[in-house]
Amino acid sequence: MQNYLDFEKGLAEIEGKAEELRALGRKNSEMDVEEEAAALDKKAATLLEELYRGLDPWRKCQVARHPDRPHCRDYIDGLFTEWTPLAGDRGFSDDHAVMGGLARFNDRAVMVIGLEKGHDTRTRLEHNFGMARPEGYRKGIRLMDLADRMGLPVITLVDTPGAYPGKGAEERGQAEAIARSTEKCLQLGVPIVSVIIGEGGSGGAVAFATADRLAMLEHSIYSVISPEGCASILWKDAEKMKEAAEALRLTAQDLLALGVVDTVVPEPRGGAQRNKTETVARVGAAIADLLGQVSGRKPGELRKARRKKYLDMGQKALVA
Repeated sequence: MQNYLDFEKGLAEIEGKAEELRALGRKNSEMDVEEEAAALDKKAATLLEELYRGLDPWRKCQVARHPDRPHCRDYIDGLFTEWTPLAGDRGFSDDHAVMGGLARFNDRAVMVIGLEKGHDTRTRLEHNFGMARPEGYRKGIRLMDLADRMGLPVITLVDTPGAYPGKGAEERGQAEAIARSTEKCLQLGVPIVSVIIGEGGSGGAVAFATADRLAMLEHSIYSVISPEGCASILWKDAEKMKEAAEALRLTAQDLLALGVVDTVVPEPRGGAQRNKTETVARVGAAIADLLGQVSGRKPGELRKARRKKYLDMGQKALVA
């Protein structure tokens, strides 16, 4: 069943009418409904094109959070072979919000680390809606260390509203774990490529997105705080999230202009949720291209270039 966003209500009505007509045609073979249904399909396609041609930042936030978008598990299944999951931080427990393991990408051994939101009530609860706890970041650090020792490139897939803000997480050192994970990304002597596939929320995303090359899907977002959180702080009113989304400059296009992102991956018409297979393929092509740009470099060269990238990024952002 197709899930529709608030701004897609008109589209839902047209596509619903087309489906109703076809359902009537299936029940009554004497009814010729295909011509009328095809006309509705054409009208829906035109409306879909118009809706997604100029999405404002708030609508992009809605698309980035769409429940039908492909998640980390979809990319792992579609892009990698010989997937061997690794679990636990060897200190407290295994955080299911963070998936990680060894795999092959285009027949090349890699380490994959991703944040998984889940796709239904059961899996969302299991994966804590993609919000990692300290043990999740420490698991990521352990896997990055292993990749460094084995000389394997690291690929990270980021989709999280932010790190889990619960009391237990704070008691176990949430901020320290995020800082250590970010530091580990900077210290790696192997290539690291990251893709924001949905939401890139706050330090919870930065901890896995501090990479040699960073890509974002066209309708994904990446920001220091959610629009709702920003509105609550600045205006004491969470309903001003639209204004906050504009001010945060959190879209892929804004961040490309600021030099935060290296490339924007186009999504199929109507967003990633309308064609998961094509989206996964496009992300795979982007990863292959970005990985090729940084492969073959010596560890010291990678670390130096990575550090320079982030120091220069701050200067460019101030100018912008």
